[in-house]
Amino acid sequence: MEEGPYKCVRDVNGTVSRVIRMGTRKSQLARIQTDYVAEKLKNLYPDVNLGIVPMSTIGDKILDTALSKIGEKSLFTKELENALERNEVDLVVHSLKDLPTTLPDGFTIGAVLQRESPYDAVVLHPKNSGLTLDSLPDGSVIGTSSLRRAAQLKKRFSHLEFKDIRGNLNTRLKKLDEKEDYSAIILAAAGLKRMGWETRISQVLNPEDCMYAVGQGALAVEVRARDSDILEMVSNLHHPETVLRCIAERAFLRRLSLLTACLSLTGAVYSLDGTDCLKDTMEASITPGNQAEESADFQHVGVTALNVPQFSQVAAEKLGVALADLLLSQGAMEILTTARKLNDAR
Repeated sequence: MEEGPYKCVRDVNGTVSRVIRMGTRKSQLARIQTDYVAEKLKNLYPDVNLGIVPMSTIGDKILDTALSKIGEKSLFTKELENALERNEVDLVVHSLKDLPTTLPDGFTIGAVLQRESPYDAVVLHPKNSGLTLDSLPDGSVIGTSSLRRAAQLKKRFSHLEFKDIRGNLNTRLKKLDEKEDYSAIILAAAGLKRMGWETRISQVLNPEDCMYAVGQGALAVEVRARDSDILEMVSNLHHPETVLRCIAERAFLRRLSLLTACLSLTGAVYSLDGTDCLKDTMEASITPGNQAEESADFQHVGVTALNVPQFSQVAAEKLGVALADLLLSQGAMEILTTARKLNDAR
């Protein structure tokens, strides 16, 4: 039965209860991730009724164009957020790295779950078993859908060529295994692990070779900010350390490491070919004794984490902004502007 904007069900005893509808992409990985979140919610709230609503996004539909060329910032989230806005779902499960740092008005990230490995992984063509990126022959073609990965790896592994590869995880692995187009592909280690394909990982790239994407490895639950009951429910899924890491990352859009009561953020800006690079590190205390003031705004770069101290969230966000400002003062904007122009001209 339907009551207002919410879907409800009636059990055998005639009791009516609300169904919490969870929006997700249709891919196998997205469903695995959403089922994981649903299981966590069920463990916390055994009596809650959960329904899963799968849908396709722009990024799922356009498979013959590089992601950087499509020109849409919300490639894997827009349709899900539209459904959230129309009250067709009550929450949406995302890979946090897919969520823009500025969310549409009225939405917030109500939960950031404990992070899986944030690193990138090399998956070799079966014929190259036992090799690494260093030992692959000159001119070997590496597939990646990410400009971030290509720019960094071109600098580190100049003997390799990098070409775009599109499709979901299953599709990209099939393209690698069944054709001779690629010697290897680069994928997020977290996705491979969640799919149960950890044995396909030939090499994990450390941050010195390739800094991982903002939010990579973390799952996010997006909700309507006005739905205080849903927000309170999902907030129990927050993993405080992951929240602070991702607030700092989203504030700067680069890499983070957490040291006890101190955030250490390393960020970099690369040209498309990897030849120009600006890289630096800053630290900030996240203990109550620092000078980060309390914020009246409980949302930080789209994240609402009521169970994580506000002073820590403020410090994390300021750290990301300060590091970005430092690199901008060193010429990062010129590198980014040139990279955007070159990408647009491709």
